[in-house]
Amino acid sequence: MNNQDRPRFEVSAFWRLLPVGMRRRWWLFRLFDLLARSWPAFRPRRGLLVIRMDGIGDMVLFRASLDHYAEVFGVAAKDITVLGCESWSSIAEQLFAGYRVITINEHAYAKRPWYRFKVNLMVRRIGAAITVSDAYFRRALMADSLAWVANAPRTVVSLPYINEPTRSEFTYYLSQVEEIIDTGPYPTHEIDRHFGFLSRISGVEIAPTRPRLNWPDQPSSLAPARPYAVLNPGSNEYGRRWPLENYLELAGWLQSRGLAVVFVGKGEEKAGPIGLDGVVDLTGRTSVPEILDLINGAALVVSNDTGPAHLAIGLDAPTVVIVGGGHFGCFVPYPEGLRPETVRFVHHPMDCYHCFWRCHKRSDPMASFPCVAAVSMDQVQAACAELLG
Repeated sequence: MNNQDRPRFEVSAFWRLLPVGMRRRWWLFRLFDLLARSWPAFRPRRGLLVIRMDGIGDMVLFRASLDHYAEVFGVAAKDITVLGCESWSSIAEQLFAGYRVITINEHAYAKRPWYRFKVNLMVRRIGAAITVSDAYFRRALMADSLAWVANAPRTVVSLPYINEPTRSEFTYYLSQVEEIIDTGPYPTHEIDRHFGFLSRISGVEIAPTRPRLNWPDQPSSLAPARPYAVLNPGSNEYGRRWPLENYLELAGWLQSRGLAVVFVGKGEEKAGPIGLDGVVDLTGRTSVPEILDLINGAALVVSNDTGPAHLAIGLDAPTVVIVGGGHFGCFVPYPEGLRPETVRFVHHPMDCYHCFWRCHKRSDPMASFPCVAAVSMDQVQAACAELLG
């Protein structure tokens, strides 16, 4: 893609000085961000800074493309720094072996000015020659702010999803970037986007590959002694949770097939009490590495559309993912050709798909989205039976 073909955002100097439509929080951060961006950099610029302000699932979908960055950008792998999120810091050293990884508390960065200023100074001192931010669904006050503060001689970003509430913020940051890469229309799967991003920069088609996580094959100290299934009924959004009573019924069915059952997930995402005899409830009692060990040894994993589902797919575990329609096809299901034989994506098509989770068909904000609740027990059991043989 030639520079002439790439998207451009142009604004007047006056608008850049006093932009309209910016949130009050942006005005609060503005001076601190500008101070950090202007901070003297005494060391020569070198290396590549990759900004990944996203959750575990997004990290997994991005991971395979990172191994092409050294060749595409002409740097050594050891000179690539990945700036990621604290939520996956405990597994970063293993999954990103050969790269430098720095993680931050993304929520604190988006809300606390002094923490933000401290992080910004750290990013400025990295002294990257190139900064890259490749995410379609991203928040300007995090990823684009960090890229702007890094103030590298070369900054390359993907064209994000822009709506009216975010238009001013993205216009402000993107108007100061020379290389903006359009990775395709909505909906395009994130794996295809990441590899399309690199293909358009290099001018050479780089074929997408599915996630494969480098994790040690070691038995979990928390696993039952006999073959077991891991169920993840939580999600950071209530609507994406297949009803807990369905998971409990599924657990009983799996037990009848001779499997032990282990429930996992974050403590704050617990959907309710697990009152089944013989079920091991580890919800809120495991670290991320311990969850990976459990998944790696499981005969089956059943999960909502959330981080552990992508971890399980990346580990080649037999996995059933219960999918809603909010942005169907962007994260799940995986595209044909990138979908492992050991994975089943189960969904119930509805005419309101692609609502971006702004559902108008439910009255209770704590309830499952109708498209998620409509996934039947028969569908999920059939998918499980296929994988269990």
